[in-house]
Amino acid sequence: MRFPDVVVAGGLVVVLAGCGVAEGTQRVDGGPGASVAGSRNTGGSSSLGAGGNGSGAAVQAPAPDVEIPAEAGALAAALKQTTAALYAGIDAWTAGSAAAAPQDVVLYALHQQRIYRAMARDPKLARETIGRLPKPLAAEARDDVKAVSGLLSLARPISAAQRKRMRLAEAEPAKRLRGYFLAGEKRFGVEWEVLAAIMLVETKFGRVRSASSSGAQGPMQFMPGTWKQYGMGGNVHRAKDAVLGAANYLKASGAPGNYRRAIWAYNHDTHYVDAVLAHARQIKRDPRSFYAYYNWQVFVLSKTGEIRLTGPR
Repeated sequence: MRFPDVVVAGGLVVVLAGCGVAEGTQRVDGGPGASVAGSRNTGGSSSLGAGGNGSGAAVQAPAPDVEIPAEAGALAAALKQTTAALYAGIDAWTAGSAAAAPQDVVLYALHQQRIYRAMARDPKLARETIGRLPKPLAAEARDDVKAVSGLLSLARPISAAQRKRMRLAEAEPAKRLRGYFLAGEKRFGVEWEVLAAIMLVETKFGRVRSASSSGAQGPMQFMPGTWKQYGMGGNVHRAKDAVLGAANYLKASGAPGNYRRAIWAYNHDTHYVDAVLAHARQIKRDPRSFYAYYNWQVFVLSKTGEIRLTGPR
């Protein structure tokens, strides 16, 4: 596979983990596209009865455009409260039968994403903020900031015309996608957390439907030739088939014995490999992170700033 130009999808089609769409990472071989993005928000707020502040009292979920603190102490406090409320909301959501995430979970996940994006763009602020966090959250923050900052370093702006050509859609339900990842793990021995992290980085779990500028397609972003070899006759645009194809390709490329080599084969970029491994590591550390990442939104870079393309307004 050759390296593409600009990729467009959740991040070029690499939604760059926490980043967003189309900004440009490069791709090769079997894989996928590349992308990245920004942060502009609008919208309202709602309440979470789970007591995200630890007091048991209902608190208001942050509005999509609420200002992110620029001082480490305030940012650490915001991240702690946001993470606690987000995970409490995820616990309640996943214990029930609802397919769609409650609005509070969507809002807290977006706020978490925006916090990590702010930290990723300011190494000093990130260090000072992480130093104020309890150890478990510090480890989570360290991995997420590393992933987002690495992917952002690969991004470049896209034009308004390119944004208009992007095709976006709702992601399939999180529990259904997790089932596809688990099926890939069972069949090929590739950890489901790695498969989930790749779809997160590639297309924000299928929210980006556009092909990359080099022709990579589907929620796992395959080049046609690679898909023909590893897709097992499936439909590259169908998430279930795409996940199995990715697991097949990763297995052939060295997983599970050597994930770094396998992911490098998927996309020849060290930042990409590090981002996928960091997100996968966090999902293993706390499986609720999968549901948080599932609700991260698609951002793109423009010449004048960052633009959020999906999520609450």
